[in-house]
Amino acid sequence: MFDIRGLLTSDDPPAGGGYEDAGPRKGFFTDTSVCIGCKACEVACKEWNAIPDKGLDLTGMSYDNTGGLGADTWRHVAFIEQRKPLGDQETTARAAGTVDLGMPTIAGEADQSEFRWLMASDVCKHCTHAACLDVCPTGALFRTEFGTVVVQEDICNGCGYCVPACPYGVIDQREDDGRVWKCTLCYDRLGDGQEPACAKACPTDSIQFGDLDELRERADNRLAQLQDAGVADARLYGRDPDDGVGGNGAFFLLLDEPEVYGLPPDPVVTTRDLPTMWRRAAIAALTLLGGLAATFLGRKR
Repeated sequence: MFDIRGLLTSDDPPAGGGYEDAGPRKGFFTDTSVCIGCKACEVACKEWNAIPDKGLDLTGMSYDNTGGLGADTWRHVAFIEQRKPLGDQETTARAAGTVDLGMPTIAGEADQSEFRWLMASDVCKHCTHAACLDVCPTGALFRTEFGTVVVQEDICNGCGYCVPACPYGVIDQREDDGRVWKCTLCYDRLGDGQEPACAKACPTDSIQFGDLDELRERADNRLAQLQDAGVADARLYGRDPDDGVGGNGAFFLLLDEPEVYGLPPDPVVTTRDLPTMWRRAAIAALTLLGGLAATFLGRKR
C-alpha cells in the first residue's frame, strides 16, 4: 500500500528524487557567526545566473538594500542591528572563532558597547519535503540527482501555486513574465563538478557546500565549539531531519531566535495534510451522492 505519511517523515527525498544512481545529497551549511555582510554571495549569484537588477532600494533602516529573497534576489544578506548586552565579547568571540566586525565604540559610554550586528546570507532551503513540488501542475519544479529543487523556466506556466505553498516565502514570480524563479544551487555548475558560485565567492567560508551528511556533522561540531565558548544563543536551523519539512538541504547556524532573522520558528510542509483533506472530501462527496440517490429512489417509489 502506498504510504504517503511515510514519505512526509523520511529523511531523504522520496525515491532519491527518482534517480536510480543518485549520489550523496548536496547542500549548503551557512555559518552566520563568520558572515561579514560583504554581499559577495549576492553578486556572484547574480552574475553567474544572469539575474536582472531589481534596483537600489535602500530601506532607510539598514545597510540591507535587497530586503529579502525574491525572483530577482536568490541570495539575500540580512543585516540585523541589535542592542544587546554582550558581556566579555572580545574573549568569547576569540575563543569561538567568530569574526570581529570592527564596530566602533565611544569612550566613556559603557552602554554604547552593548550593540552587535547579526548578518546572515539567506537562500532557498531545498526542503526534503518540498511543497512547491507537490503543487506544481506542469512539472516545472523537479528534484535533481543532487537532491536539490530546481525550476525549469521554459516549462513554468506562471500559475503561481508554488508561491503560497512555500513555508519560507522563498519562491517568487517575476513581474515581467509571471514565471517563478529561485536558487537552483547552481545546478549547471554541479553537473560540471564545481561548487555553487555563492560558496565559491564567500571569503570567510560562511557558506559551505558539500555532501549534506558531512555538512550536518560539521555543523554539529561548530555548534558545540560556540556553546563551549559561551555563545549560549547559538543554534542550528533546518538541520533536523525530524522537523516539519524533513530537514533542509540548506541549513544555518544562527546566533539568535529564527524570528530575528525573519525565518519561521517551526516551518511545516504546507501539503502535509493533503491526504487527510482529500480523504475527507471524498467521504463528503460520497455522502452527498448517497443522499441524492436515496432522495431520487424515494421519490420514484
